[in-house]
Amino acid sequence: MIEPLTLWIVIVGLGVGSYALRFTFLGLVGDRPMPGWLLRHLRYTAVAMLPALVAPQVVWPAATDGAPDLPRMSAAAVTLAVGLITKNTLAAIFAGAATLFGLLWLTAV
Repeated sequence: MIEPLTLWIVIVGLGVGSYALRFTFLGLVGDRPMPGWLLRHLRYTAVAMLPALVAPQVVWPAATDGAPDLPRMSAAAVTLAVGLITKNTLAAIFAGAATLFGLLWLTAV
């Protein structure tokens, strides 16, 4: 069990770090034009966040004690395929979720 002091230190530390990172871009650089190469790289940040959050849960899911399984791998493949074909984020997410829940339901029956 995590001690309350340790938890609060982590929460405050993450809050300060988050504020410092945002202040760097908004407070210090916000009124200046950014170079083209930086803007080009920042454009991909949002696109990279969803796979970065989801990939560990696909490859090492906690539900299976870290062992990859067919429903999660299939859902990831369907999500990728629908996203590439339709270029629609919500369609890809819903298709992947439907695949995951459908295959989990089939394996439970």
